[in-house]
Amino acid sequence: MATQDYKRAYVWQLPVRIFHWVNALSITVLIITGLLISHPPGIMSSHEASAQFWFGYIRKIHFMSAYLMVAVLFMRVYWAFKGNKYSDWKVFVPFNKEGLSSVWHTIKYDVFLQNPKVYDYKKSVSVGHNNIAAISYLIMFIMAIVMIFTGFGLYSQNSTWFLPKMFTWIPTFLGGDMNTRVLHHATMWAFILFALVHVYLVLFHDWLEGRGESSAMISGYKFVRAERAKKESEKEN
Repeated sequence: MATQDYKRAYVWQLPVRIFHWVNALSITVLIITGLLISHPPGIMSSHEASAQFWFGYIRKIHFMSAYLMVAVLFMRVYWAFKGNKYSDWKVFVPFNKEGLSSVWHTIKYDVFLQNPKVYDYKKSVSVGHNNIAAISYLIMFIMAIVMIFTGFGLYSQNSTWFLPKMFTWIPTFLGGDMNTRVLHHATMWAFILFALVHVYLVLFHDWLEGRGESSAMISGYKFVRAERAKKESEKEN
């Protein structure tokens, strides 16, 4: 496809990009510190450990990252009602007939790498999130809620601030601290799996379509075929 057939389209607004990168950073730090908290390394003698507070700092960084994750999550929920059509909350519930058809199309050709007999541009290429990405982000949102509830539930026992104290009922509801920790830890591994699949699909689409999939989350712009860009502009007007 000739380069001149493509036009730049502003897809990801600044609040969406801020959420993406801050959320990615906070989740990464939460995973690293969470693994250290669940499996503390025995790298110090008892004398050295008593003279330092390094594990306390790890816990502090973990809690600070959790607060950061909650803050940007609230911002993203707000922007789902105030942002453009690519960040609208309706994008994340593609459960109509057309949406489910597109999901199956993406699974076949993106995940299982089947060769389409006829290349359907409309189903293969989306301006914003494709439908399977939209569903996966909805699942990620649910996982984040589970992580927040279980994390603050465990933290509430030692915290004096009102926010974690709101979740003191969680361990009791789940049958004790151990069940809460297991669910919290399992959700962490679900986040790791999500991140691996997410990076793979982004790089795959970047290579397959060449429309700036990776750089779009920095600049906000993707390259879209001219006729598609015209139709998108007409819809907005």
